[in-house]
Amino acid sequence: MGEKRVLNNSYLSLILYHQLPNAINMKLTIDDIKIKKNGDEAFPCLTAYTAPLASQMDAYCDMILVGDSVSMVLYGFNSTQDADMEMMIRHGQAVVGATKRAIIIVDMPFGSYEESPELALENAQRIMDETACDCVKLEGGEDVADTIQYLVQNDIPVVGHIGLQPQSVNSVEGYKVKGKDESEAQQLHKDAKAIEKAGAFSVVLEAIPESLAADITTQISIPTIGIGASNKCDGQILVTEDMLGITLGKKPKFVKEYADLANDIEDALKSYENDVRSRQFPSKEFTYKGK
Repeated sequence: MGEKRVLNNSYLSLILYHQLPNAINMKLTIDDIKIKKNGDEAFPCLTAYTAPLASQMDAYCDMILVGDSVSMVLYGFNSTQDADMEMMIRHGQAVVGATKRAIIIVDMPFGSYEESPELALENAQRIMDETACDCVKLEGGEDVADTIQYLVQNDIPVVGHIGLQPQSVNSVEGYKVKGKDESEAQQLHKDAKAIEKAGAFSVVLEAIPESLAADITTQISIPTIGIGASNKCDGQILVTEDMLGITLGKKPKFVKEYADLANDIEDALKSYENDVRSRQFPSKEFTYKGK
């Protein structure tokens, strides 16, 4: 028989030192998200459109959404309807390339999936192939259930999105809480169950009352991700620029600002302007020397 080897504390520590970082940075899978359903902890998600932000949030967010909100947040358009395939793919590539751990979702833009399941599959496959993302998200309930099912049957993982659907909003006045009256609430229940049955592995609930979010979360078997839908959901998501305090325009009621970067940026710009105008920058510290 071979001699048994006893690991002393220093040897064990050495093993953990080399293995633990790899375990911490291990790529999450869709199955990892599924088992978070009804967990003691909710799982964090945020949006990202650029490599620097995506890289920073990768260690903290289980899912990162390359949202069609990019058209409003980065490009200054008035609607998410202005996002197109090229825009989503380019930003998807940036985010995927900068991350190692989080599940990366890319929104299917307005007009890319509504016409037919076949068109949706063609565009979803293009997004997946060209960005190497983990899954796609599309808005709608019962009306897109057949499309979701078709995508899932063709090996495209899908996240659903019900409640407030920004792609269907044509004006600021359209951004309203959904599900306040009984008929809307009943429809949202039907939408959630249709998305679940179609095979989506998760669903975003946007701008719906707490009690409704709680009911839907308990009545379906897939994780819910809330945005303006209370802490009763299995996960939470916000637009990163909103929570960092650099939002253009009106801030949604459901946003908590975790930083005030707008003021920090303004202070930095003022300091830069002053240093340049007074020729304090660049000083010798930031200047190359000749021969």
